Amino acid sequence: MKEENHLGAWTEDQLDGLLAEAFRIMQPGERVEFLSRPFLGTKYLEATLTGDAGIPEACVINLDRVDCLTLLEYVEAMRRSGTYAGFRENIKKVRYRDGEVDFKKRNHFFTDWKAFNSAYVVDVTKYVAAGNSRDVTKRLNERHDGTFLLPGIPCRLREVTYIRSENVDDTVMKNLRTGDYIGIYSKKDGLDVSHTGILVKKRYRVSLRHASSVKKHRKVIDEDFRLYLKAKPGIIVFRPRDY
Repeated sequence: MKEENHLGAWTEDQLDGLLAEAFRIMQPGERVEFLSRPFLGTKYLEATLTGDAGIPEACVINLDRVDCLTLLEYVEAMRRSGTYAGFRENIKKVRYRDGEVDFKKRNHFFTDWKAFNSAYVVDVTKYVAAGNSRDVTKRLNERHDGTFLLPGIPCRLREVTYIRSENVDDTVMKNLRTGDYIGIYSKKDGLDVSHTGILVKKRYRVSLRHASSVKKHRKVIDEDFRLYLKAKPGIIVFRPRDY
């Protein structure tokens, strides 16, 4: 199996130290926040992974450049690890079904985490919504004309629960927790979400920590959550489990 490791400014010893410190944080969401904090300022780069229908999949670790989903993958894999060696193994389990490095087994969609990583994350969207969630059936990867967004990957019929942005009220905000993984619901055919991030609550400020592709940012930032949601269709909320 081919591996591609780019640690950027990190060394393996530094990562060992960070992960050992994080492992002492018992609350899962607080551990997620702690581990995602050093990524602030990390540059955004789309398509950092290697592999498609015609190119063999490689196990990529690139801490120097992230997109919105790889940021979550690295943080979740780190949350489960006490050492860099453990992280290298856990990134496979987070990114791929059964930990098998294969393009066809990659968790390409945010809701794949619910389907294939349920031992570690739980869909709390209905709970957070307090009666204001919606259920839809999505044909993931399939456009309205029957073509595929990702050649080589079959259509996945999936029930998706989300909260419309106009229903993200004070009750919903209260039910959200630091470390929740947020998916920005997409109305487009073939997609469950258009973007992902991590919720961070600090005193009176609630932020979305995410790898922004917006031209003026192009890096990992903390952005006011409610302002960010304006003009967005809604959210899906996954919560890291205790284990």
